[in-house]
Amino acid sequence: MTAAAASTGFSVASLAVPEAERAVIGALLLDNAALDRVADTLAPADFFSAPLGLLYAEMQRQWAANKPWDVVTLAAMPDAPFDMLQLHAMGTHVPSAANLRRYAAMVRERSLGRGMLAVAHEVQTLALDHEQPIEVRVEQAQGELGKLLAGGGAVENEWVSAADGLTGHIDVLNDRADGKTNAMPTGLADLDDYLEGGLRPGELVIIGARPSMGKTALAMTIGLNMAADYTVAMFSMEMPHTELRDRMTAMLGRVSLSNVKRPSRGMEWDKVVDGIERAKALNFFCTDAGGLTINQVRSKARNVKRLHGLHVLVIDYIGLMQGLDARQNRAYQLEEISRGLKTLAKELGCAVVCLAQVNRKVEERADATPSLSDLRDSGAIEQDADVVLFVHRPIQAKPELGEEFAHYAKASVAKNRNGRCGVFSLFYQGSQTRFDGWSGQPPMGRGIKARGGNDL
Repeated sequence: MTAAAASTGFSVASLAVPEAERAVIGALLLDNAALDRVADTLAPADFFSAPLGLLYAEMQRQWAANKPWDVVTLAAMPDAPFDMLQLHAMGTHVPSAANLRRYAAMVRERSLGRGMLAVAHEVQTLALDHEQPIEVRVEQAQGELGKLLAGGGAVENEWVSAADGLTGHIDVLNDRADGKTNAMPTGLADLDDYLEGGLRPGELVIIGARPSMGKTALAMTIGLNMAADYTVAMFSMEMPHTELRDRMTAMLGRVSLSNVKRPSRGMEWDKVVDGIERAKALNFFCTDAGGLTINQVRSKARNVKRLHGLHVLVIDYIGLMQGLDARQNRAYQLEEISRGLKTLAKELGCAVVCLAQVNRKVEERADATPSLSDLRDSGAIEQDADVVLFVHRPIQAKPELGEEFAHYAKASVAKNRNGRCGVFSLFYQGSQTRFDGWSGQPPMGRGIKARGGNDL
């Protein structure tokens, strides 16, 4: 018995179901092919009875080798834990293999219960390990709990036939025809056009650029636009709260960020107050916690969803996140992080917008617009993302360009799983660190203005 079990009055044996375990083996003796129905959810380690676990493992090996088994072949296995009479008794005490998945669910559920007892013991040990920071210990405890469900899924039937799926999908098509969709508009019309209406739950969207091109400004523009109708949470690992609030004051109040930082130059207080009033109507939450791991991001995101709901999660930026194992190389850590972000988007049913740096070599090309191969340190980011959007301001790369380029930004959708790729233009209002839609053709020596004639 573990210390955790003893302290709660439970024994590990109380979390065993020997009848169900024998029933699983018996059902598989009656119908070898039934292993297909439980192999994805049940592992040999899930059996409390080690001999029964050995039998199940042998069945899996025979199954993988496309060989049948029965009481004779199993009794003849090396170090066989049961003889033919015992195996025959297990088979005869099961009416049929029809309830196999139910038996497997019982075995799996008790296995997870035993796992929780083991984790409880680990958490107890971590709680007393004062040599490690409490944040590290909490993260490790969360990681141990997360591992419980790894490798095992729900035992209900997760496969849907094409006919059943499309019959049910008619309702979705009818909703779309009526103007109802799960797409969440970003407030940037050209971007929404490429995204077939906007961001969608479960998507991982990467915004990539070189430094000072406006990644954070674009992400915050999208986040604040969407926060009027959806709940948006932002991890700002690069900027502290004070800088974020300065930017929000400039963006929502339509005032110069320079004046926000140095009000003595002449602050337009009436616009600042207007910006604060706009903020009251927004569901926008942010944290400046830095250097987070994917487990910490997952925990904090679950918390904000529980407290406020969550539709869009913004992460600024992936390069500042830490891997779970600092001993691993950076490419491996980024693969772990990007894969975790995609999983998190599906798990929480929200869109994840994550910022990423691109390689310096892009500056060496005549056209400095980034491409997928420029994503820094890891090809996994490109693979895991549903959408990859690059933003490039030519005047940042070539200050000698004319004044007509002062507000011009080139955006390119380089990857889009569910739509088309292409290039569109954005208007960047640098003094207010925000983006807007572009009106007219890209600059060719003429002046431009923001779409809708905004006071930009």
